[in-house]
Amino acid sequence: MIEVGEYRVKEGLYYTKDHEWVQVLEDGTVLVGISDYAQKELGDLAYVELPEVGKEVSKGEVLCELESVKAVSEVYAPLSGEVIEVNGELEDSPELINEDPYENWIAKLKPSNLDEELGELMDAEAYAEYLESL
Repeated sequence: MIEVGEYRVKEGLYYTKDHEWVQVLEDGTVLVGISDYAQKELGDLAYVELPEVGKEVSKGEVLCELESVKAVSEVYAPLSGEVIEVNGELEDSPELINEDPYENWIAKLKPSNLDEELGELMDAEAYAEYLESL
């Protein structure tokens, strides 16, 4: 884990400038969640609008919405692909993301262009440097 001030950055993941993370699984699918920075900026989450299983998303499109006591925030698809699973626990317990944003993923995608799009994301070290610049 890399510490950047009060924020934690988990190594081995890929990150976007919008503070989503991607974990590539052995079968080539990916988990998507939000970073520690994002969950702290949002504050206490009150509701997670999960994407529909089967939904096709393009990189940069809205994947789902998170509602906190402060605001409604959009989560963008870090990669193009199909939503093949969602973390249903978040429907009843959105605060799980606040407790551990790296263990509590939002959606699992079957990416359509993994190698090319993954190369456009930041690794943990680059994301930590990006956070230092904010």
